[in-house]
Order: sequence, then structure tokens, then C-alpha cells
Amino acid sequence: MSEPFDAVDVIRAKRDAGRLSTEQIDWVIDAYTRGAVAEEQMAALAMAVYLNGLDPQELSAWTAAMIASGRRLDFSPILRSPGNPDGKIATADKHSTGGVGDKITLPLAPLVAVYGIAVPQLSGRGLGHTGGTLDKLESIPGWQAQVGPERLLEILGSTGAVVCAAGPDLAPADRKLYALRDVTGTVESIPLIASSIMSKKIAEGTDSLVLDVKVGTGAFMKTPERARELARTLVGLGEQAGVRTTALLTEMSVPLGRAVGNAVEVEEAVQVLAGGGPDDVVELTVALAREMLAASGMQEDPAEALADGRAMDVWRRMIRDQGGDPDAALPVARHEHVITAPTDGVLTRLDALAVGTASWRLGAGRARKEDAVQAGAGILLHAKPGERVRAGQALMSLRTEDPERFTRAEQVLEGSWEITQEARAADSAGVERRVILDRISAE
Repeated sequence: MSEPFDAVDVIRAKRDAGRLSTEQIDWVIDAYTRGAVAEEQMAALAMAVYLNGLDPQELSAWTAAMIASGRRLDFSPILRSPGNPDGKIATADKHSTGGVGDKITLPLAPLVAVYGIAVPQLSGRGLGHTGGTLDKLESIPGWQAQVGPERLLEILGSTGAVVCAAGPDLAPADRKLYALRDVTGTVESIPLIASSIMSKKIAEGTDSLVLDVKVGTGAFMKTPERARELARTLVGLGEQAGVRTTALLTEMSVPLGRAVGNAVEVEEAVQVLAGGGPDDVVELTVALAREMLAASGMQEDPAEALADGRAMDVWRRMIRDQGGDPDAALPVARHEHVITAPTDGVLTRLDALAVGTASWRLGAGRARKEDAVQAGAGILLHAKPGERVRAGQALMSLRTEDPERFTRAEQVLEGSWEITQEARAADSAGVERRVILDRISAE
């Protein structure tokens, strides 16, 4: 078949900061999806987009082409529970731009489902130094990421929450490009992030969407300005498509919670569902749940469903629905190395990027898109900024199946944390860290 464009011409146009036509964008996304544009060609185009961006028209066309590469989901067959007059169930979803220790989806989906809202949480895998929800859940024995369309509707109509992989026919262009971005240094591109997120979420067909846009050293957006730009871009694309969309800007200079990895993050999420867990994880889970409830016209306080066990009940059903055993022991890596505090003082800094990269090097993430991850690999943080430590006290525990990985993990952690002994450090002890920085909406 003769192609209407040449990939090289499209690459050159964007390389030279030119504007791509809608026809060029439609073609290149379609051709890449069916294999007529090679991986190395799309890698070059992705880098050109990273360097030169997409204007609003290009971004809208790029996102639409990603959606058009597959089909759209339809949740209308799901009937509301008795007492709801409109005959439809409200659907709400959340998406995070990726952080270190970000396991929020795990307690959030069952928490929101407690209130009769269906949560079709189509999730992804690890990207760069950030973890992936599917990788985490696959550490649960028996749990399966793939859920067919009929089974998806069935679970949403009964349990109310599904966390699963997007089907192969839902924005398949994004599936290919997502994996390519992970290994080509183009993850941080705002247009590529925005089109990736919103193509899946719009095709998913949810009524409302809440975005958790991370900002800080451990996020893809390093500054509040960049994070706000991304948030506004995402909200605009959502509203343009008729999806009620809001965004929270949340801090990611320090890892979220005390567990970074796969199985270790599942364990921490279960602690939250049991009414415990780290304060920052609980705070963000509840804040995002409130946004999702509000978007569906509800004003209930979701903190109550964490405290009284209702969210845990939904979690257990949700895991069983996808073949998992919520009571099974989670994998633990065979090898552990503990980093200790050299002096007494206050931990005043702990860099999220370094911790995420170290976890990745331990085996919790991928160096190549075809790599498998280690379920038990990761890092346990025994101290967070603002906490006092004593010489010899454990700061963090590194876990891996391959002990030769410890050296490179330690290398990236070198200089990533600081213990301050001066009197001024006393003022930082117990200082509460702001997790939620801002809220962005179309209003």
C-alpha cells in the first residue's frame, strides 16, 4: 500500500520546529500503530516533540488520533443500584502523572467504590524511575491485569472497582508509544504525557476524571510552573471531550509513604485500608476521593470508609475478582542491605528521584520495555524528613533478588539525604510537609 506521507519528512518537520498538519498527525499515529512507521522513526519523532513541543491544535489532533487508533468503552449497560433514579451508574477515574512511592490507586479505587460510584481504573506499568500500578498488583499471588470488556462491566456492576490493563484495542497507539517513551528519554514531554493520559481516559468513557499532577525532584514535572502547565493542558483536553476534569498539584520531592517498590507498596496500601499507614498516603487518598465524590455530586467524607473497614471489604472483593488472593503472603526479596545513619541529628532531606532510581536499579523497574520487574525489590524508608535519627539507626532497607545490584543503587543514593546536627535542625523536626499544593479546574 502506498503511504500518503514519508516518516522522515514528518520527523524533519518537527525536528525543525515546524507545525504538523492534522493529516500528517493522523497518518503517523495510524502508521506507527500498524507498523508502517518503525520504532526508531517514532523514537526520533518523539524526541523532536520533546524538544519542540506541539501547539494546542497539534496536541488536540495528536490526542484524537491516539483515541481513533482503537475503540471507546461504553459503561451504559451498568445499572445503578436501587434508589438511583437515572438508571445509570456514575463513573469516576483518577490518574497520577507518576511519582516515587505513589501507591494511591490501590486504596483509592475501593474507597470511592464504597459510595456506589464505579471506578474503572485502567492503569499502566512503571515508567522510568516511577512505579506502575499493574506491576504492584501483580505481586499479589494469582492477580491478573487483563480483564475482558464483559467481565469489566460485570465487576463494576457488582464490586464497583476494577484496576486493570487497558485492553489491546483501547488506544493501542498509546500502548506502543508509552513503552517507547520509557526507554528513549522522552517521558517528561508535556504534549506526550498529556496525549497519553487523555487518549486512554477519554476512550475509557468515564464521566469524570481527577488528575494527580506531581511536582518536585521525583516527578517528571520538576517545577510548579511546569506542573501547572501540564495540569491546565490535561484539564483542557478533558473538558473539551466532555469529561468533568480537575487536577491536584501534589508534592513529590520526598517519596510518598515509606515503601518504594512493588510488593512493599501493596503492603503499605493494605495498611492504609486497615485504618493505618503513613499520614501523607492517607491524606492524599482521602483528598482525591473527595474530588471524585464531588465530581459525581456527593459530599460524603471518605475518611469514614477507611476508618470503619468498608474500603477494605471492597479491596478484598476487588482482588478476588481478578484471581488474586488478598490473604496470600506477598513476595519478599531474598537479599537486603541496610543503610544506617552516620550521626545523630534530624533528617532534613531525602531526594525522591534518587530513591526512585535506586529502587529501579534494584529491580523494581525496567531498563528495557520487555524486561520483567522483581515483585519483592524495592526500598523501605525508616526515616522521613523532619524526623530525628541516632547514629547507627536504620535509614532505609534495600531489597533485591540480585545482590550485585546493591552497588549501583547505593551509588545513586549517595548524597541524596542529609542529617543536620545544628540547632536550627531542631526547628525542622516535626514540621508538617505540604502534600497538596494547588487545585486546577476549568471553572
